[in-house]
Amino acid sequence: MSNEVLLDAGAVSRCRRRVHLEHDPAMSEVPLAPPDPAAQQRIADASAHREAIAQRLMEATGPDATWVKIPRDLPAAERVQLTEEAFAAEARYIWGALLPVDRAGHRRGGSELLVHTGDGYVPVLVVRHRITDRGAGAPTTVMTDLDPANRMPDPARKVRSQPRDQMRLAHLYRMLEALGKHEGHRAVGGVIGLDADVVVWHDLSAATWPGGRSALTEYQSRFADRLAIATAAAEGEEPLAEPSRVLECRRCPWWPTCEVVLTETRDVSLVVRGEDAMELRRAGVSTVDKLAALDPADEPPPMNWTGGTFADAIILARAWLADLTMVRKVDRVEVPRGDVEIDVDMESFGDSGAYLWGSLLTGADIGMEQGYRAFATWEPLPTADEARSFAEFWAWFTEVRERTLAAGLTFRAYCYNALAENRWLFGSADRFSEYPGVPKKAEIASFVDSEEWIDLFRSVTDQFLCSQGKGLKVIAPVAGFAWRDPEAGGEASMRWYRDAVGMDGGIPDAAQRERLLRYNEDDVLATYALRNWMTDHAQTSVPYMNDL
Repeated sequence: MSNEVLLDAGAVSRCRRRVHLEHDPAMSEVPLAPPDPAAQQRIADASAHREAIAQRLMEATGPDATWVKIPRDLPAAERVQLTEEAFAAEARYIWGALLPVDRAGHRRGGSELLVHTGDGYVPVLVVRHRITDRGAGAPTTVMTDLDPANRMPDPARKVRSQPRDQMRLAHLYRMLEALGKHEGHRAVGGVIGLDADVVVWHDLSAATWPGGRSALTEYQSRFADRLAIATAAAEGEEPLAEPSRVLECRRCPWWPTCEVVLTETRDVSLVVRGEDAMELRRAGVSTVDKLAALDPADEPPPMNWTGGTFADAIILARAWLADLTMVRKVDRVEVPRGDVEIDVDMESFGDSGAYLWGSLLTGADIGMEQGYRAFATWEPLPTADEARSFAEFWAWFTEVRERTLAAGLTFRAYCYNALAENRWLFGSADRFSEYPGVPKKAEIASFVDSEEWIDLFRSVTDQFLCSQGKGLKVIAPVAGFAWRDPEAGGEASMRWYRDAVGMDGGIPDAAQRERLLRYNEDDVLATYALRNWMTDHAQTSVPYMNDL
């Protein structure tokens, strides 16, 4: 059937407009954005991670365990046939299952692993992100124990919020239910994450979602919505989802299509994101022009507003119309300064660790060499050598602070968006606590909470409205800074890193190491340029919002 609508699990987490475009026959010839190399690499990494987990599980469960492994590169029809044969044989473990299409339910999909528990099959996902945080209460088993009946509250872990995992488990549960292969007395599914040490088990019928909903209830609501959108698109009916700019747009292959429409209509989501844009449309404010025409002093229309103030949104719209990247929110721009200053930028590789701490020392002479300095490990992450490079960075950093204090001078350190640096400051102190020279977490906390640690992202947020976003790559050029590498960016650096350490089995590339060091140096120079510009020039070069 040409217009048959079948949704995979990802549809319930995708943008509603994207679901429409994917099922609209009229869009079949529209060119999509080229594949993002970084996204392609993440897919390859996830595939390698799954294969490594499969091998470990098969070895751990022993030679007597009944495993059926279905190659993912087979045609879909063959994978489905092998899955059905494994069901018929009541195989204990089915790896790479592709379930028969559920035409009545309009579902399609597969699971990394299905485990037979004696009463039916439960799905287990294998994902390449972290699934727990430090805390207590996560229902887990060790990774090699694939029986959900053995799960116990873990006193050292809490479940990390990963809604997409639960939505996918709910999708698979409904597909197994339609086949009569699900566990009849409980709706449960497991997830093995990046650390690959435990299985986190989710009770899909438990009231763990906002409003006392269960994952299954949330899934059913989302699925019904996406199915209605896809069906209307497939049958050529009036669209049930119009374009709106959201966070997902950055990596969506349909973004070029939506961008044209949004720009032509001057849609309000170009300056106000997500739910706030939807609320504005409901209030009749559908374009940037209409938003800009409102009076910031007036009471906003009744709505659920989440992002900043309504008056700020009006000024952002005016800035967008005037093609201004930034406008001042304050009479006078201020940045805390010190006699001795360090700009810091950390480079990490996903959740695997922080391989480089770059720093720029400037200011008064305290007998230490000024300029850029990098502390790096070029062993592929994860590696214990990360502890060595972090300890060396912290020893140098501490010496600068101590010499500054001994000279009776003031010290300040700067970064752009401290969430990233703070994560790996605390994470490194936690993971490498036994390594000589690695500080205690209390020492890290004392510094992070002090007036010496300045987050320039927070300074920008507090003092400016930014119509094009607040990323360093957007803001620093306003201050006159330019990166030397035309491809500079976080996603590109991931590719460079793989080559730099020979992660894919090749020879480590020294040129890519130099490229990463130059990129990191430019990042700290960008924060240096930005804070100097904020101190010396922003006052006169950036319009004040009340003057728009």
